[in-house]
Amino acid sequence: MSTLFDPVTIGKLRLPSRLVMAPMTRNRATPDGVVTPLTAEYYAQRAGAGLIISESIQPSVRGQGYVLTPGLHSAEQVAAWRTVTDAVHEQGGRIVAQITHCGRIGHPSLYPDGELPIAPSAVASGEQMIGFQGPLDHPTPREATGAEIAGIIEEFAQSARNAMAAGFDGVEVHGGNGFLVHQFLADNTNLRTDGYGGSITNRVRFAVEVVRAVVEAVGADRVGLRVSPGSPYNSIVEADPIPLYTALVDDLAPLGIAYLHVIEMGTRDITKALRDAWSGPLILNPHETMAIFPATADVAHETLDAGIADAVSLAVLWLANPDLDVRIRAGGPYNIPDQATFYGGDHTGYTDYPTLENAG
Repeated sequence: MSTLFDPVTIGKLRLPSRLVMAPMTRNRATPDGVVTPLTAEYYAQRAGAGLIISESIQPSVRGQGYVLTPGLHSAEQVAAWRTVTDAVHEQGGRIVAQITHCGRIGHPSLYPDGELPIAPSAVASGEQMIGFQGPLDHPTPREATGAEIAGIIEEFAQSARNAMAAGFDGVEVHGGNGFLVHQFLADNTNLRTDGYGGSITNRVRFAVEVVRAVVEAVGADRVGLRVSPGSPYNSIVEADPIPLYTALVDDLAPLGIAYLHVIEMGTRDITKALRDAWSGPLILNPHETMAIFPATADVAHETLDAGIADAVSLAVLWLANPDLDVRIRAGGPYNIPDQATFYGGDHTGYTDYPTLENAG
């Protein structure tokens, strides 16, 4: 039986523990998508994680879905991320870049040309983006052409190369939470009739091609994929997730990627099916039921005890507790997260949570 603080090898990385910091959008980049010295401090504070997975990073201008989120598609962005990875490595940590194209979860106000967001099909989310002046309805996106799909796949690959240039230890492709890769997978967002739509075989094709391109760019042992099967986030509907996601992992298997990262939302049956189908390392963001949300340290221990994951990712606990590893070993106590400071702002609720050592 593995414990939370046993080491584990995931691809290229030998992690000192199975306690992973999950990706969390914090909306503290500049309007040009450049991270700041505050971001370097934030991640360095949390270098005690076995692995840090960065917040979502857009691979292109059109990939952005929220204000003040960072990119990895310009020289300035790459140089700024280098200060973050250097700070984490100086503290003995490991960090991978999560690359996310938001697809239909975007807005023309985010793009210099003011054009529509792009998606598998012209289906609006029915939801809103919070802009600088208030809420904005997501428009109906434009359906991507075949040539545009190929271009987006290359954007993922180039961002992966940029991540290596920025000093990241690897790359996680975000295939969940209702963003572009997930939009190709899901029944209600992919209405295409070409080779990327219709059958399960066709709907998983984009995800597999993105991962393959990233593998070819940086090496399979530095690549992970995050998925959220059965999640309704961002108005996603999946009629029958188990055959969809088992087909996806079957097609991914020959690529030999470092890990699969599963977001669970009361979907333990799907998790078990994926655990059976996937022979590689599995990181789980565990929510067997939604009665306890966010996941606790006890849930992390129970998840490993159950043998359904090789490592556990926690989110809000890391946000509020920069020394979460120390606090879990000590049995707590834990800082209470301030939800009002989750998104945007300055150091407040970002880098000012006290460690156990400095708690008053």
